Amino acid sequence: MIDELLLSVLACPACDTRPPLVQRATFLVCTECGRGYRINNGIPNMLVEESLSPDDLGKELKSDG
Repeated sequence: MIDELLLSVLACPACDTRPPLVQRATFLVCTECGRGYRINNGIPNMLVEESLSPDDLGKELKSDG
């Protein structure tokens, strides 16, 4: 679980409008573009090139059950 204060200052680096993120399982998900940023050992990986597209994120979340 990501600390609420940290979550409140993080924003999607792929979007120019810097929209907020929401936590879904082990990902932070952009509320605008839907990209998913994996959380590893409590640390969000905010690299756009390592994020998941909305389609891939949906498949990943579905496989995790």
